[in-house]
Amino acid sequence: MKKAIIGIIVVVIVAVGAIAFFHKSPKSNNNNSAQQSSHNNAPAVNNAVLVTKTDSKLGQYLADPSGKALYTYNADTSGVSNCTGSCLSNWPSYTASGSTANLPAGVSTIKRSDNGQTQYTYNGMPLYYFVSDSSGQVTGDGVEGFSVAKPAAANSSSSSTSNSTSNTSNTSSSGYLY
Repeated sequence: MKKAIIGIIVVVIVAVGAIAFFHKSPKSNNNNSAQQSSHNNAPAVNNAVLVTKTDSKLGQYLADPSGKALYTYNADTSGVSNCTGSCLSNWPSYTASGSTANLPAGVSTIKRSDNGQTQYTYNGMPLYYFVSDSSGQVTGDGVEGFSVAKPAAANSSSSSTSNSTSNTSNTSSSGYLY
């Protein structure tokens, strides 16, 4: 009887250990940039302003540190937000609440002309939230001319070239090629 109980305890300990190991594995994807980069050839972004998340359909996308997806607006140009007034009701700007000194590579800010807020940009393009998203959701891609923000491609030599071609298109499903 004692051997059976000891056997059951050993099996339970092994099972719990396996569950704990595999439960932690998805979280470690943020540290495995090679695995993430192979999905769309972009390096993972992980800093105090932006993090890279992965969606099974969209691939890598940018989010704020809490995991909420960020978007770019096809009508914007580098350093200029054209989402004003009622547009901001559905697409609130990702604004800086603290110091903007020493920002990570690719991240900068603009001063919005409509409300004076300091809005984050990635490779010059203003960043927004979608009001219907919660952390981990990406439901605004392709809605009202907005595209989920993507990390810069590893082989991209100039983001301004790809941004200018994306801005001339009226389609919203292709997004920006960061």
